[in-house]
Amino acid sequence: MSLHTADERSVLEGLLDVQRAEIALLLDEVDDTEARTRLVPSATTVLGLVKHAVFVERVWFHSRVAGVPRERLGLPAAPADSFVLTNDDTIASVRADFDEACDISRAVAAAHDLDETWPWHDGPVSLRYVYAHMIAELARHAGHGDILVEQLLARRRQGVK
Repeated sequence: MSLHTADERSVLEGLLDVQRAEIALLLDEVDDTEARTRLVPSATTVLGLVKHAVFVERVWFHSRVAGVPRERLGLPAAPADSFVLTNDDTIASVRADFDEACDISRAVAAAHDLDETWPWHDGPVSLRYVYAHMIAELARHAGHGDILVEQLLARRRQGVK
């Protein structure tokens, strides 16, 4: 089945999975040192972007949709804190966390209708909105990551550590 002609739910799920794959690909061409390298003034790194993607999966699907309290999920209070790396964060560990978060998100979403709603700051949000928000969120961060990876690979070719 092609996403170009699929039903609405299949399109939303498929486009979100495309963006999830783009996020995961960010880690394929860099090593652990490069993945942690800061090229911008913020805490944004390639590894931090993927760690933040774990955070948004858990915020929207695990907490908002599934109803698990954020504290029980160990989520930082501020989204900016989700980019912060610990000494234990590696490409392998963050990728495993991302894969697991996505698997849980898929299972959570599968149990709900697109029109089902949950409370949010500005009023109720539907699963349809959550899908659209996540597609936009991950696409934006995949683009950020693409630029960082491009810079890291250029540095590598130039022999810069």
